[in-house]
Amino acid sequence: MSPSPALPTSLAARWRRPAWLSPRVLRTEALAGLVVALALIPEAVSFSIIAGVDPRVGLFASFTMAVTIALTGGRPAMISAATGAIALVVAPLAEEHGVEYLFAAVVVGGLLQILLGALGVARLMRFLPRSVMVGFVNALAILIFLAQLPYLTHVPWAVYPLFAGGLAVLVLLPRLTKAVPAPLVAIVTLTTLTVAAGMAVPTVGDEGRMPDSLPVLGIPAVPLSLETLVIIAPYALALALVGLMESLMTAKLVDDLTDTHSDKTRESWGQGVANIVTGFFGGMGGCAMIGQTMINVKSGARTRASTFLAGVFLLVLVVALGNIVALIPMAALVAVMVMVAVATFDWHSVHPATLRRMPVSETVVMLSTVGVTVATHNLAIGVGVGVLVAMVAFARRVAHLVTVDGVLDPDGTTKIYRVTGQLFFASSNDLVFQFDYAHDPATVVIDLSDAHIWDASTVAALDAITTRYEARGTEVTITGMNTDSHQRHTALAGTLTGGH
Repeated sequence: MSPSPALPTSLAARWRRPAWLSPRVLRTEALAGLVVALALIPEAVSFSIIAGVDPRVGLFASFTMAVTIALTGGRPAMISAATGAIALVVAPLAEEHGVEYLFAAVVVGGLLQILLGALGVARLMRFLPRSVMVGFVNALAILIFLAQLPYLTHVPWAVYPLFAGGLAVLVLLPRLTKAVPAPLVAIVTLTTLTVAAGMAVPTVGDEGRMPDSLPVLGIPAVPLSLETLVIIAPYALALALVGLMESLMTAKLVDDLTDTHSDKTRESWGQGVANIVTGFFGGMGGCAMIGQTMINVKSGARTRASTFLAGVFLLVLVVALGNIVALIPMAALVAVMVMVAVATFDWHSVHPATLRRMPVSETVVMLSTVGVTVATHNLAIGVGVGVLVAMVAFARRVAHLVTVDGVLDPDGTTKIYRVTGQLFFASSNDLVFQFDYAHDPATVVIDLSDAHIWDASTVAALDAITTRYEARGTEVTITGMNTDSHQRHTALAGTLTGGH
């Protein structure tokens, strides 16, 4: 019996080919992934040195992070791998207790990230002001640029023309064609030139020995005891928080660049899964990488395929083609990263016209985020300081919007005070001094129709005002509170100071 012709049509209608299966899209994704893989190699080796571990630990981490997050992450086209921030976090642990404790900390850090993701930590991103985001981006650009300077100082003179040639290719080639990524052309061209000319310049091979085998699955060789947990817990928590902060902020940046939306909650627990896999495969852990992500996105990548292929290409390059990869001159990769830094920096934010229009407080928030991040080389600290400065600036600004206007009724027996604005600890601090206790009549009305009570500090201030009036025999009535303010006032009034 022949099959019904309607069945294949129905199946075809229900099955939609993923975008990355398109030959044109897959070609773009593959080329972008290859360029990212080439850029990841020296970065992973450098971060391994920072963490005080074998270069293979960083390279394996970059492979497992990229491949796993391609499947579990919530932001397509974002690259996760070994990072400098994570390296700084785990370096003391590796130095004091050894690499196996580091692997255990990475696994526990991943579990904490899954827990934080389930608790909705991604929703906290809405509380990051735009000025902090701009500072985050600008600080990243500066850190990426500064990280390249060691490769341009105290080096053979031939490095400088190679670096200049790489910049020329990266700037000029996109104006002629975008058929192939300019970074890939620059890397291949400069590598061929240095090999053919026999130039003695620093290469990727000088950064560390490439691995000659695949990563092996295994359980960290540490005692399964409470003492071990006490040792690794602080580092695991720091890894979880720093990794999530960098990843979520990078995801938001890519959202803005690509005009698309990503699942931040999925990204949170996806990072945790990636770190657990990385720990069990002998990696140093990681998170999203702004530099490599920018390379990927600027190369046209938009799907998970580029992230997955970047990890696969990385492993193939360092294991199967390690001898060839080792020949790539660092000047080529430095040129690529310098252009990434230039493209990442928000130049509009520091334009004189923008600075003139922008409120001073917004500029201070941006500069404080940049300054602290660059000074500490820690994005978490920089963003934390930026948010704190933004909160203080906001509180000061809102506090000045509270007004108290007193009007005596026609018969002179009642004084009505109309309070306008948002009442919280900053704005209600001086509220008690806005009333004329000595000269007011026997009846006072405080009208809060145009105000809102936000905290206990405001309730305490109103209690203080009422107490001062009652000490003079003045009757005080508070009216006009909305439902939320009334509930808060009713619950706290008269309970905030101890009686004698």
